[in-house]
Amino acid sequence: MPLRSTATHLLTNRTLHRTVLDNGLTILAVENPAADIVAARIFIKAGGRYELPEQAGVSHLLASVLPKGTDRLSAQAIAEQVESVGASLGADAAADYCLLSLKSVSSDFAELLDLAANLLRSPSFPVHEVELEQRLTLQGLRSMQEQPFSVAHQQLRQAMYQNHPYALASLGTEETIAALTRDDLQRYHQTYFRPDNIVISIVGRVLPDQAIALVDAMFGDWTNPSVELPLLHLSAIAPQPQAISTVQETQQAIVMLGHLAASVQHEDYMALKLLNTYLGNGLSSRLFVELREKRGLAYEVSAFYPTRLAQSQFVVYMGTSPENAAIARDGLWQEVDRLTTTALEPEELQAAKNKLLGQYALGKQTNAQIAQIFGWYETLELGIEFDLAFQEAIAAVTVEAAQAAAQRYFGEPYLSLVGPEMAIERLATAA
Repeated sequence: MPLRSTATHLLTNRTLHRTVLDNGLTILAVENPAADIVAARIFIKAGGRYELPEQAGVSHLLASVLPKGTDRLSAQAIAEQVESVGASLGADAAADYCLLSLKSVSSDFAELLDLAANLLRSPSFPVHEVELEQRLTLQGLRSMQEQPFSVAHQQLRQAMYQNHPYALASLGTEETIAALTRDDLQRYHQTYFRPDNIVISIVGRVLPDQAIALVDAMFGDWTNPSVELPLLHLSAIAPQPQAISTVQETQQAIVMLGHLAASVQHEDYMALKLLNTYLGNGLSSRLFVELREKRGLAYEVSAFYPTRLAQSQFVVYMGTSPENAAIARDGLWQEVDRLTTTALEPEELQAAKNKLLGQYALGKQTNAQIAQIFGWYETLELGIEFDLAFQEAIAAVTVEAAQAAAQRYFGEPYLSLVGPEMAIERLATAA
């Protein structure tokens, strides 16, 4: 078997085998015989971050069309092959990667992996399927314009990221999607879908050596193009806090505050994850208790801090009655700003750690979840050791480190508001 390198890594309660084939394709394999299921996640280092501005959404469109035909199978034949054995297969695109997901009973896994190899290596991108997915994507984009949260988040991203690819939703824009062609999908596929840009993570009732041999048999003869992967030339993200609003005659207003924040590879990532958990994770979170339960301001209130390869965003938001828009903005900002001036109590920080680490453990119960997390870490260039390092680093965050991170990132916020004209006028008056 042609292998460039291979190694085993002892994890908390299982062993992960990592192998790199001669063509650069990375394989992660973990045996988990608890159930007669094998799951695989095939990550491609592509996605929104790698799109040209005029082709925003090409990753999503490609992922939508990828399972709809190969050089030897039609969309119907692919669906029948998957459904006839009760398996699952799907493709998706995110900000930092594209993904092909598959799962079956162990006896059918080799056949399903062979199908996945055919999809990745020889997609046909039928013109009628491309046009159908374009129409569906355009419908999805128009539907998003009717959802206040989507509009608020979109205008917040655009203000924060400007010309960076993170500024746009994964679906792209109506203009870019309408202009994409089958040739664009083929060029994007030829550029990024290559073995030295792929990670395959396999977990389930299969011996690691067998899993590696299967991948080698189906992908080992795949050669890389003679050209190197293109270098990314991403626009710099310069902080320019501002307020943006959109009038939408809805029954509630969406108030959203955002701060540019650390990437997953930055040392502040762990502290910010804990602050996000403390502020907006669940019914016991600070925002929910203070702004919804005690003050009755919110229909919904939460926070999110996405894991990103480049600069991320830390966002708090509230859905509230239009007449409370200004009060909601002030309440959200006071809770975020409080973290810069008042250190968390040790008990508060420990509660956030317990919640975050508990949810992290629950997110690794199934073969699919395990395959996802290890493949994701490898794709983000964190290494599979990040699984343990993350847990240790979260446990080690101090109240001083959490406050210092808040002080570094939680300065003047970006503000995004969507709601009736009355809500926007009241907020402007109260500014």
